[in-house]
Amino acid sequence: MPFVSGKEMLHHARENGYGIGAFSAHNAETIQAILEAAEEEKAPIMIQVGQKVIGSVGLEPMKVMIDTFAKNTTVPVCIHLDHSRQYTQSMEAIQLGFQSVMFDGSGYSFEENAEITKKVVDAARALGIGSEGEIGKIGGTEDDITVDEKDALITTVEEAIRFTEATDVDYLAVSIGTAHGIYKEVPNLRFDRLKEIAEAVDRPIVLHGGSDVPDEQVQRAISLGVAKINVDTELRQAFTRGVQEVFNENPDQFVLADSLGNGKRRMKAKVQEKIRVFGSQGRAEELLLNKKVVTL
Repeated sequence: MPFVSGKEMLHHARENGYGIGAFSAHNAETIQAILEAAEEEKAPIMIQVGQKVIGSVGLEPMKVMIDTFAKNTTVPVCIHLDHSRQYTQSMEAIQLGFQSVMFDGSGYSFEENAEITKKVVDAARALGIGSEGEIGKIGGTEDDITVDEKDALITTVEEAIRFTEATDVDYLAVSIGTAHGIYKEVPNLRFDRLKEIAEAVDRPIVLHGGSDVPDEQVQRAISLGVAKINVDTELRQAFTRGVQEVFNENPDQFVLADSLGNGKRRMKAKVQEKIRVFGSQGRAEELLLNKKVVTL
């Protein structure tokens, strides 16, 4: 199974004008859906482990499960810790062999955020692991972390520069008008700000709240420097509706392989759709030939 560090993966995507789908996993079937979609599309992918599933399943069990299902995978895979708000949790993920970790200090003061993120960056870099930090607040709810719309702030170029200089984080999540969850109205991303930030910090930009953003806006964001697009809500929606289809057809269908299996099929199709929107299909071999890979 070719595991690739987040830094290697995202720099290749940025240099070659495509985006990496960072898809959140929640159980065995969702892990399988992501991996099977990536295999069929010959696409490099990130599998995200977020705070909600860590609370219900656990960090180490999720890592072990992904490793198990990825054993025969041939495309580049990066396992990513998403929205960690604890330094100790970030260190645990690094010790467990994650290839990418995000410390989300956006709820702290700038100084605290930069200080802790820098510690995570240093530990990750020592082991060749990619690191992600966040500056600005992205609206909506993810993994029980809620940011009110009035508190969501568009990241300024100045604070993006200050943050990257203070932390030297490998890739940066910024607020440019996206939100976690499904949108009540069509979002309008701040492409002008994205372009300014991407050019100023000279490293891959991460788009949080990637679910439900119009395809053409995502593709334009990729052309301006976004290399990682987080997708969670649309995947959970597809999976759940797939399960519901089985019960709507037969309320007495209690074979989990059938109900969960249909959820997996629906989610797999959604992952494939996103991979094509991001332009990462067919990029697996190219990445493996050009970047450092750890095969376990």
